[in-house]
Amino acid sequence: MATLAMPAQADGEVNIYSYRQPDLIKPLLDAFTEKTGVTTNVLFLDKGLEEKIEAEGANSPADLIFTVDIGRLSNAKAKGITQAVENETVNANIPAQYRDSEGHWFGLTTRGRVVYASKDRVEQDTITYEELADPKWKGKICIRSGQHVYNLALFASMVAHHGEAEAEKWLTGLKNNLARKPDGNDRAQAKAIFAGECDLGIGNTYYVGLMQNNEKEPEQKDWANAMKVLFPNSGDRGTHVNISGMALAKHSPNKDNALKLMEFLASPEGQEIYAEQVFEYPIAPGSEASDIVKGFGEIKPDTLPLEEIAKNRKTASELVDKTGFQDGPAS
Repeated sequence: MATLAMPAQADGEVNIYSYRQPDLIKPLLDAFTEKTGVTTNVLFLDKGLEEKIEAEGANSPADLIFTVDIGRLSNAKAKGITQAVENETVNANIPAQYRDSEGHWFGLTTRGRVVYASKDRVEQDTITYEELADPKWKGKICIRSGQHVYNLALFASMVAHHGEAEAEKWLTGLKNNLARKPDGNDRAQAKAIFAGECDLGIGNTYYVGLMQNNEKEPEQKDWANAMKVLFPNSGDRGTHVNISGMALAKHSPNKDNALKLMEFLASPEGQEIYAEQVFEYPIAPGSEASDIVKGFGEIKPDTLPLEEIAKNRKTASELVDKTGFQDGPAS
């Protein structure tokens, strides 16, 4: 769904195709316009963004792709709708593990894929992803679809760290510990913990902030308050993180302005504005997370390059099918 009509080409403008909700990025883009005088136009889509740009071809007005998850960014590159960027400012602010080695996409903020744990029923304050397969959690864990991009990235990280065979054993163990078939979104896992349907859930950090501050559906505050955030593997390799990110469109008609926006988005100033709005972690040196995000606890990010995760997503998806993960626990 588009939020406004897109001008074809115009000086002093940059056109953004976005999977992120307009209200989440508006403060960031307003700050950019105030700083540079360059106007931004946003086309929001909830699906089919890559296919739209692909179909538009050389006539596409898209300058910048704005999205989340390494799967979507790597897919955009694979479809040939992005172009390489070699920019000193962007490279200086975005660590290599959150950049495509050929410059086709860049991370802006990170979000941890963490464990939501019942405050009342889970005593421990530390956990590992590997432990989620321990039989002591049988019937205690809730999770969204194993084929969702967020879980595929997590499962791909397990393949990267342990190999395919061990990852399959782990995924089978996790499946056996599920309280129900994989269902709902990340907020639904928090709701299930609040309702006593499970003790642990797997979800992204930023949903905790969104639930804690949800005035439209205040019952979500109760869901968030019923659980605590556990950062898996804080004692060893660190917690799996994914990114929100950007890519320069292949046929960008306003390339100079798009690069200005990329530099602003990668700056500590831009990232702190964005991170405050979406409850994620800025990654530029010198930038800080919001007080709400700091309240989740300290995160130690896994240093595994996201390119490695992208390479293993197909294997992870195949393991979800092979283990019958979507069927839920056997009994």
